Order: sequence, then structure tokens, then C-alpha cells
Amino acid sequence: MREPPYLWWPIQVLYSTVCSYDQDVSEQPPAENRDRGVYGISVTAELVGTGVQNLRLYERRGLVEPDRSAGGTRRYSANDVDRLHQITQLLEQGLNLAGIAMVLELRDDNTRLRNQLDDTSQQ
Repeated sequence: MREPPYLWWPIQVLYSTVCSYDQDVSEQPPAENRDRGVYGISVTAELVGTGVQNLRLYERRGLVEPDRSAGGTRRYSANDVDRLHQITQLLEQGLNLAGIAMVLELRDDNTRLRNQLDDTSQQ
């Protein structure tokens, strides 16, 4: 499933300002940069369409673990934003936070097992 390009414009802006040479920036960041925390909490809340206090609650419940800057500021990655979109969708479908934690854990386990299967089939 292709994600909306508006999720990636802050990263595109970041890349264009950091790179001193002219470079074609794709819609999505490279896979190794999807884990890097670049969004502040207010930007992330706006991208996800929820409140800042909700993001703090999700972190307290262990649903998302944003990076921290040296000063302790939360920094959310593209993967965190994706996960927060999943949380929002599950909330809209009527699940509570405990149920969402179970669903996300099962999804993570499923992804991990699929990756292991892919690795063994390639060898």
C-alpha cells in the first residue's frame, strides 16, 4: 500500500536543506532513514490527526517508543507515524488501548516471522 506523499514532505525538506548538491528526492525516505526520529511531537500530532496528550498516553502505554534528543525532546520517525496511523484506525474501529497493544504485538510478530521466512528461503 502506497502512503500519502504529504507524510514525507518534512523529510524532503530536511534532505533538500541538508544536501548541498542538487539531488532528486524520492517520495519516501530510504529504508534506513525510516527509523530516524525527525518529527517533533506537535508535528507528529498534526500528521496523525490527534492531540499531543494522546501521543504521550500511547508512549506511556508502550504503543510507540519515539527517539529522544540529548535534551529529552521526543522525536518521531516515519515508522512511528505509520504506527500511530494504525493506532488511530484501530481506535476508530472500536478497540481499546489494551486491545490495540495486542493487535500491534501480533502484527510485529507476524512481520518478524515473515522476514525470517524470507531470509531462510533466500539461502
